[in-house]
Amino acid sequence: MFDPDYSFLERLLHRLALHYRPIAEMSFDMDQMTVQTDPAKIVSQKHVFVSGLARAGTTLLMRRFYATGLYRSLTYRDMPFVLAPNLWRRLSLISRRDIESSERVHGDNLLVDADSPESLDEVFWRIFAGDDYMESDRLKPHAPDEEVVEKYIRYVNAILSANDSRLDRYLSKNNNNILRLGTIHQAFPQALILIPFREPLQHADSLLRQHVRFSELQAKREFTLAYMTWLGHHEFGLDHRPFQFEGAAPCPYPVDTLDYWLHMWCETYSWLEHSKPKPALFVCYEDLCMREETWHRLAELADIPAAHGGGDPLKLSLRRLDADFDRTLADRAAAIYARLAAHSRTQLS
Repeated sequence: MFDPDYSFLERLLHRLALHYRPIAEMSFDMDQMTVQTDPAKIVSQKHVFVSGLARAGTTLLMRRFYATGLYRSLTYRDMPFVLAPNLWRRLSLISRRDIESSERVHGDNLLVDADSPESLDEVFWRIFAGDDYMESDRLKPHAPDEEVVEKYIRYVNAILSANDSRLDRYLSKNNNNILRLGTIHQAFPQALILIPFREPLQHADSLLRQHVRFSELQAKREFTLAYMTWLGHHEFGLDHRPFQFEGAAPCPYPVDTLDYWLHMWCETYSWLEHSKPKPALFVCYEDLCMREETWHRLAELADIPAAHGGGDPLKLSLRRLDADFDRTLADRAAAIYARLAAHSRTQLS
């Protein structure tokens, strides 16, 4: 995500397009009237869905697939009418606004511009199924009904038709999709569903640092807080809403501790270990960075040439942990990580 430095009118347009459900629904319906392609033809395509906890390498993995030039994804150019990609593409040509390439607000050296792919399709789920999974202080797993699933298929079809007609495979990076992976598999049974995971202590430390960073930023910039809420980005910051899985007790640790994020890591990946659709693949971030054959195998499974792999360099960097943490909790996380890594290497061998 980039830091939205918008004018007053641009902020007003974003509020209208993203905050008000009737306007968002109307934009979707109007856009659907312009789509000429048959959504049934894309159901069996080998789309790619990347979903996991934030800071697990989901963005890097998405950008590597996107760099092949073989996928269509939502980009910042589709903002703010992300539910009407065809109409907005035509209208925005009148006043085309480019975003100068700059480091995204996470401070992780990833550059973004108007054509960078981003996690924007959560707006669809918030608008059409938000009451099923989104509460003021948590996000819950859900199974959207057939009408919503059919709308989502039509939405993906609209995204594909909004750009190069030769691109018939969709690429999505949406961390909240872990709440509905069964639905994604139901809608697109041939899709490649990838669940990145990362060494838990390093991962928890990264989440904690981002929480502090975004909380400070949002305290200064009210629009940034609203912007992330409209997009369904509750991973960290002042509007952080943790995943709450069936039967799980509330986290016993304060949100500003490493243990909180380590506990969330355990709860999330333990739940995914037992709930993910069978074809979905765990992807070890450390292996992706250190073992070239991991990317080659993913490319093979996606039916794309591995040589097309471009995008950002996959570089593993380890930070020294200064915060204290619960050793028993860390041992639990290490055991889950070991199982996931073994499972991933078996699947990707």
